[in-house]
Amino acid sequence: MLARQRQELILQEVEQSGGVRVSELVERLGVSDMTVRRDIEVLASKNLVVKVHGGATAAGTRHPDEPGFSVKSEINPAHKSEIARTAASLIEPGSTIAVSAGTTAYAVAVELRPIKRLTVVTNSPRVAEVLYDADRDDQLVVLTGGVRTPSDALAGPVANTMLADIHVETLILGVHGIDLTAGLTTPNLQEAQTNRALIRSARRIVVVADHSKWGSSGCRPSRRSAACTRW
Repeated sequence: MLARQRQELILQEVEQSGGVRVSELVERLGVSDMTVRRDIEVLASKNLVVKVHGGATAAGTRHPDEPGFSVKSEINPAHKSEIARTAASLIEPGSTIAVSAGTTAYAVAVELRPIKRLTVVTNSPRVAEVLYDADRDDQLVVLTGGVRTPSDALAGPVANTMLADIHVETLILGVHGIDLTAGLTTPNLQEAQTNRALIRSARRIVVVADHSKWGSSGCRPSRRSAACTRW
């Protein structure tokens, strides 16, 4: 298959699905990882796609530093699972907690399922889905309203108003980046505002992030204060 044919297939997949992973393209096209990455770079240079870590997304649909949930879930999965187990071990039965959106926060939610008598507030439909069990009467899952973002968070004024009346013991907070100057960051303005509301609702904040987030700064700070860098 010629390079132009590969690139046309990649562009078609991105346009249909909104994003694609390098690993998927390697298997589908039968070429090397490096070949796929070069094809994506060519398409990105023509502003036909946006190159993100682990794949590509449709141009113009989201911030270039904001890949979707499916793309981000493929980044450092083993590290996320280890972080999730550690974070879940901090939660006692009977706790009232909040869990933000994000792939690492989602991994924590999976580990929270065996814990009894939890009340969980979340702005992530995926987190709510993994925790909700109609056969359990010892657990309450509260899903905020809001506008759904590319990373599958519910954000915006509706979510922020709801969270203003919520008080939880612990917040499990996923972030786009951690920078000693900028603090906790995300490239999505609405998510940044809702993250602030989540932070205000919690007595204790547990930031869950793998090593790739350190030194990275999204364009919108979740909170600019010294507290953001103390963990």
